[in-house]
Amino acid sequence: MAKIFLEMAEFLAMRETAFKPRAYEKAAQAIEELKEDAAEIYQKEGLKGLEKISGVGKGIAERIEEFIKTGRVKDYERLKKEMPVDVSGLTAVEGVGPKIIKALYQKLKIKNIRDLEKAARAGRLRKLPRFGEKLEQKIIKSIEFHKKSKGRFLIGEILPLANEIKARLLKIKGVSQVEFAGSLRRRKETIGDLDILAISKEPAKVMDYFTKMPEVAHIYAKGLTKSMVRFDFGIDADLRVIAPESFGAALQYFTGSKDHNVVLRKIAVKKRYKLNEYGLWRGKKRIAGKNEEEIYEKLGRQLMPSEIRENTGEIEAAQIRQLPRLIDINDIKGDLHCHSHWGMDKKLINEMIEAAIKTGYEYIGISDHTKFLHIEHGLDEKQLIRQRKEIDKLNSKFQILNKKFRILHGCEANIMADGSIDISDEALAKLDYVIAGVHSQMKMPKEKMTERIIRAMRNPNVDIISHPTGRILKQRDEYKIDFDKILKIAKETGTILEINANPYRLDLNDQNIRQAKKIGVKMIINSDAHRKEQLNFMEYGVAQARRGWAEKEDIINCWPVEKLLKFCFTKLF
Repeated sequence: MAKIFLEMAEFLAMRETAFKPRAYEKAAQAIEELKEDAAEIYQKEGLKGLEKISGVGKGIAERIEEFIKTGRVKDYERLKKEMPVDVSGLTAVEGVGPKIIKALYQKLKIKNIRDLEKAARAGRLRKLPRFGEKLEQKIIKSIEFHKKSKGRFLIGEILPLANEIKARLLKIKGVSQVEFAGSLRRRKETIGDLDILAISKEPAKVMDYFTKMPEVAHIYAKGLTKSMVRFDFGIDADLRVIAPESFGAALQYFTGSKDHNVVLRKIAVKKRYKLNEYGLWRGKKRIAGKNEEEIYEKLGRQLMPSEIRENTGEIEAAQIRQLPRLIDINDIKGDLHCHSHWGMDKKLINEMIEAAIKTGYEYIGISDHTKFLHIEHGLDEKQLIRQRKEIDKLNSKFQILNKKFRILHGCEANIMADGSIDISDEALAKLDYVIAGVHSQMKMPKEKMTERIIRAMRNPNVDIISHPTGRILKQRDEYKIDFDKILKIAKETGTILEINANPYRLDLNDQNIRQAKKIGVKMIINSDAHRKEQLNFMEYGVAQARRGWAEKEDIINCWPVEKLLKFCFTKLF
């Protein structure tokens, strides 16, 4: 349903229909993030239940109802007949949007990425009106980047499904333990396939259930202790039923990484042991294997968190008992990058606040876009003043109710091409904090982009740089910057770098996080939520921070609000 609505948004944008594309896009995102299936909501509450979903009005609810009842959406099918193109595939190529897709189909009958690449490499795109050689080359580079990312899935796409499958398997009688291994357990940004390990007294029953799950599109192999399938959206999954005495060894082995395991096996050999997926052996005797901790202990190491098992120093640190105390999701006390779309939706700010309180946060920061981003209804100076008055009223209400929860007022301002900010310094100075980010002209030369961000960091009102390298996973590479120089100025100016938890971004990456930690640059993990459900993105940001060896003291939103404000926003004291 989400995929259909996203494609409908693109088709309607090709028609240049006002408002509807954005409505369908919002509905698609809301449906994708539902914890309960839309069909279950409909069965319980009917059409009115569907209308309660964030971003779903009566018209869209009726289309969901139509899909539930018939498996079709007639409006979608009409749009596809009108423009028979692979809209999802083409829009996955950076720089290719609805208007370009329309022009490509009308002029060159291009329907998919293969057609597009063939035409671009033949030099046919440059001949179209408003295209030219520069755009043609950009499209070729974007297709090459897309090919490199193909076959891997965002952790945000996979983890919710993995958790659901784990919960289902644990309900099977006789199943006592289920764990995911591989890149998912290491919380990599993208996942190639799924490795599932289970303990069960009745493995045949588990395999029958696993291979008959509704998501299974193809069964490669089915056995008593191992089955291999492909799910309907393209990812392969292996399930192994492991003997309890070997479960820890199998979990360690299949978690990886390969480089981590190679070093570990060498350590075992030096101690005259043998390490494999069945256990740690001295001759023919298994001396460890039931759990991971006993394996690492026998090898003279602390148990290493799965997120840092990449052979980047963790094995050496574990030997001298100096592993970092990695940040945990329960350490997070608030989220400062939350969009309320206040310019067009006055209710969402209350929804965000309620969701943050329910999450257990002590504070939330409302950080709407500013005026440069017209498409996001960015706020100008006068609107920020009006928003502040509303936030002050809400904070007064919490004080009257004797609740400690606090709402902070910020913004996500835009760093213009020359490094200036799109909102006046006078307006910025009145906010509790300022986030600034690059949202345009991302193909600048390395030196210019670096200086652009540095100028923004030198602005005394700018506290945080959002999504500092600008990447969008599987869609857009990082922009070119001198990250060492950025870190040096961040340290000098006290600027905080964001770890953006949106699973499409996860920016900073793990290496940049570790580099920032090393030189003492403070960071913040933010969800960049545009709806209350997206506050849950925080878990991906925490996983990313853990991969970068981050601890509580490195992340400012692990701190109480008073300490956070004192560190960042000295103008308040």
